[in-house]
Amino acid sequence: MRQKIDLLQGWQFTGLDGQTTTVSIPHTWNNIDGQDGGNDYKRGTCRYETAFAQPAFDAETQEVWLEFDGVNSSATVTFNGQALCSHDGGYATFRAEITGLLQEENALVVTADNSVNDRIYPQKADFTFYGGIYRGVRLLVVNKAHFALDYLGSCGVRVTATPEGKGAKVRVQSRVSGGDVVITLKDHKDRVLGTANGTDVTIELEKAHRWHGVEDPYLYTCHAEVVADGVVTDALDIPFGVRSFRVDPKIGFVLNDKPYPLHGVSRHQDRKGLGNAIIREHHDEDMKLIAEMGCNTVRLAHYQHDQYFYDLCDRYGMVVWAEIPYISEHMVNGRENTISQMKELIEQNYNHACIVCWGVSNEITISTKRAEKKDMLDNHHVLNDLIHQTDPTRFTTLACYAMCGPFNPVAHITDVVSWNLYLGWYVPGLFLNDLWISFFHLCYPKTPLGYSEYGAEGMPNLHSSHPRRNDHTEEYQAKYHEFMVKCFKRHPYMWSTHVWNMFDFAADARDQGGEPGMNHKGLVTFDRKVKKDSFYLYKANWSKEQFVHICSKRYAERADKVTKIKVYSTEKKITLIVNGKTFDTKESDDHVFTFKVPMEDVLKVEAVCGRLKDTATFTRAEKLPEKYILPKKKNKQKSNWV
Repeated sequence: MRQKIDLLQGWQFTGLDGQTTTVSIPHTWNNIDGQDGGNDYKRGTCRYETAFAQPAFDAETQEVWLEFDGVNSSATVTFNGQALCSHDGGYATFRAEITGLLQEENALVVTADNSVNDRIYPQKADFTFYGGIYRGVRLLVVNKAHFALDYLGSCGVRVTATPEGKGAKVRVQSRVSGGDVVITLKDHKDRVLGTANGTDVTIELEKAHRWHGVEDPYLYTCHAEVVADGVVTDALDIPFGVRSFRVDPKIGFVLNDKPYPLHGVSRHQDRKGLGNAIIREHHDEDMKLIAEMGCNTVRLAHYQHDQYFYDLCDRYGMVVWAEIPYISEHMVNGRENTISQMKELIEQNYNHACIVCWGVSNEITISTKRAEKKDMLDNHHVLNDLIHQTDPTRFTTLACYAMCGPFNPVAHITDVVSWNLYLGWYVPGLFLNDLWISFFHLCYPKTPLGYSEYGAEGMPNLHSSHPRRNDHTEEYQAKYHEFMVKCFKRHPYMWSTHVWNMFDFAADARDQGGEPGMNHKGLVTFDRKVKKDSFYLYKANWSKEQFVHICSKRYAERADKVTKIKVYSTEKKITLIVNGKTFDTKESDDHVFTFKVPMEDVLKVEAVCGRLKDTATFTRAEKLPEKYILPKKKNKQKSNWV
C-alpha cells in the first residue's frame, strides 16, 4: 500500500540577495514585501535545497515518487545532481518518479521562479504573485501496480455520478500502471452499495441520496483498489456526490431540479504575514467564517486552490466556481500555459461534487492589446471546447471586466457569463446596477447572467455619519451592500452573485484606505480577526443562526446631535434600549433597523429581541475625530490598481 512521507523541515533557502537561511515548508519569500505596497516585491528565481535518507522500499516491487502541491510560478527540480522535471503554473499538483535515482543519502534542489515573463499566467492582476514552495512536498512510496501518478497530477480515478429517477449510475474510470481494479461504493455509514471490477465500470444505485448544497451535503465514497496476484497493492477513498444542476436564464441556478439561488463570496487564499504559505487550520477557519455568514457558493479566484479547500467545500455543501489564472491580459506566448493549467484544474478536481463550472478567464479585456484580440478570442474558444470535451458534465463561465460591454464577443463564448461590476464604488450611482442587469437581460434573455465580483472598500478604523463613495469607511461599505442585497432580489433570474471579497487580501500595487499593498473589499480583515459590519448584513439575510448586531461599534466617538444606531438581525422586530430605558421598537422585513437617537455624553445601547441582544457604548465628541478620516495624500490613488 502507498506510504506518504512529508518533506517539510530543514530546507535551505537561498533568496535573491544570495543569503541562505533554514526554512520550513510551506514557504514564500514575499510574505512581507508582497503586502506592504509599492509594487516592488521581489520577483525572480530562488533556490530550495534539502537532503533526506533513502526511504525503506523494495526496489523489486515498489516505486518512489516526489509530489509537489504547489510551487509558484515555475519550478525546476534537480535530484542527486540530475535534472528531474519542470512545471509551469504555480497552483497545481505535479509529480516525478525518483526510484532509479535514489541513493542512501539524497539531495533535492528546487528552483522556484515568479519572474516577470510573457508565457506563464498570471502576470498582471490585482493580487500578489507570491513566489515559493508554498504548499506541501512529500515522497510517495507505491507498489509498481498503482493508480496512475503521471497524468496531469490527478489521482488516477474519475467518478461520474449521474442521477436517474430516484437512483443513479456511477461510472468509475481508472488509470493504472498494472494490476486489476476493484471498485466498491459505500454510503456515509460505510455500508457497501455495489462493487465492480475493471478500469471503466458503471454501478447502479437503486436509491441515491442527493448532494444538495449546504442544506444536505451528502457524500458517498468510492473505494478503489488495485489488485495484483491476488494482493491489494494500492487503494484510494474518493468522496463523491450525486447531484444534477443546470442554469435557467429565467430562474437562475437549479440544483436537483429545484431552484437554488446562488449567493456567496469570492476567496483569495493569502494571509497577513504568511502570504500564500498557509496550512489546514487556516483553510478550516476560512470555511467556518464563510459558512457562518450563510453562503452557499464560493468563487475560488483566480487560480486553483488547495485540494483540501475543495474537500471542505464538498463537505460544507458550497457550490464552487473553479478557474485558472488566465487574467487581465492575453499573452500570445501564454496559450499553451492556459491549456495546461485548465487540463490540470479539471483532472485534479473532477471528482469534487461542489464544483459546477470551470472559469475560462477573468477580466481578460482589461489590458489585452487590440492587435491580440483575435488570438485572445481564439484562445477562449479553444479553452471552452477543451472543457466541453474533457468534462461534459459541467458548464463554462468567465468573468468580464466592467468596461467589457454586453455586446463584446468575449462575453458570448462560454455557457453562462458574469461581470465584475463596481457601480457605486469606482463609478458613482448605485442605481446603475439595476439598469445594467435589466439591460443585459433585455438584450440577451436566453443568456444566464451573474455578478462574479461586486464590492466596496471598507476600513474598520474609518467612520462617518454621512458615508460617501470612496471614503473607505465601514459605513459606506455597509450602505453599498445594503443596496446590492435589495438589487439582486429585484433580479431573481441571475445565476449567481459573488461578493468581492470574503477577506481582505494583498495587492502590492495598491495604495488605498491608508494601508498600502492591500485590497480592503473583504467582509473580514486580512488577519481574520475583525468581521466588518457588512459581514453581519449578509449573515442576517442568508444565515439561519439567530442573532442581533449593532453596527458601527468601532465608531465610538461621535459629534452628532442626533446619532443613527443601525442594527442588523435575522429577526423581524428589534427593541432599542438607551441608557437603561426602552427607546423604541421597530419592525423590518429587510433585516436592517435604523434608530435616530439624541446624543448624550455617554450612550449605552442595547438591541434586543427576546433572548437575543447586542450592546455598544458611544461617547460625545466636539468634532469628528481625525482617526476616523482617511488622510489626504498629495498623490492619492483614487481608482483601482489599473
